[in-house]
Amino acid sequence: MSRTEQLTVALLAVPRVIPLDFSIPVHLLGGQAGYRVLVCGDERDAAAGITPTHPLADVPEADIVIVPGYEEPEAPLPEEYLDAIRRSADRGGRVVAICTGTFALAQAGILDEREATTHWRFLASLRERYPLVRVIENQLFVEHGKILTSAGAGAGIDACLHLIRTDFGEAAAHEAGKDVVAAPARDGAQPQYVDVLTSPRANLSATRSWVMEHIGDPITVQRMAERSNLPRRTFIRRFELETGMSPMRWVVSHRILSARRLLETSDWPIERIAAATGFGTAANFRASFRREVGTTPTTYRRTHSVNGRTPEGLTPDPR
Repeated sequence: MSRTEQLTVALLAVPRVIPLDFSIPVHLLGGQAGYRVLVCGDERDAAAGITPTHPLADVPEADIVIVPGYEEPEAPLPEEYLDAIRRSADRGGRVVAICTGTFALAQAGILDEREATTHWRFLASLRERYPLVRVIENQLFVEHGKILTSAGAGAGIDACLHLIRTDFGEAAAHEAGKDVVAAPARDGAQPQYVDVLTSPRANLSATRSWVMEHIGDPITVQRMAERSNLPRRTFIRRFELETGMSPMRWVVSHRILSARRLLETSDWPIERIAAATGFGTAANFRASFRREVGTTPTTYRRTHSVNGRTPEGLTPDPR
């Protein structure tokens, strides 16, 4: 989208709201010039320190509706909140749930036959109460069409950064993440938790840092295993436990991340970006970028570059 546009975000002050879950989108999205955040609800339901500034009637007109987590999610919410969520989904707006806010979406009926997640403590309850929902376990967030559901508060940060990245680009998400000291580019498929504890000495962060420093070089699983002083199969198993991704999937995701930042902030030609981020040829880069991001590098640059247009001297990508 153009950086001059402003999207309206309706944040629901639902009964029994969890203040931390409520504060995350207020801080992250409220800090973005491209968002106008409205706190919508009924004053009679207001939690301590949270006062609605707009009525529920304004919710369906918002571009994005966010339902924060709330206590006792098995207990139903008032019908006026559910109706506002339904009407927003019906008109094609994006709907986001943080933590137990997923229960409100399920209660409203907009998650039927859709994939969704919530905090791991409530997954069994969600599955039992709403059998038509395709519950996804142990992921930070799940995006199905225009509906985004996430796990606990930490995953709510990831979900909000994902919104910023989608609307305003990787550089904007990176700056927002720095503001809250959040790890950059955590993929939704990463696990909420790991059942197997790993000692600090077994942590593979040094190997991942090495990959980031050499993102433009040829990188293989075997090479990463050797740097970790581990057999290949042991390395793969530990890497997946720590990141929730296979080693090469993680590498590709960070190559795409680096490419996005260069497209947004530099005037480098596509060939130079392809080489700098390890994709080799421009053709391979274009194919990988389209597959991962859903658009061409030049279209992405035109939408998300700092000056909002294709830099001079660069030819638009016809593909």
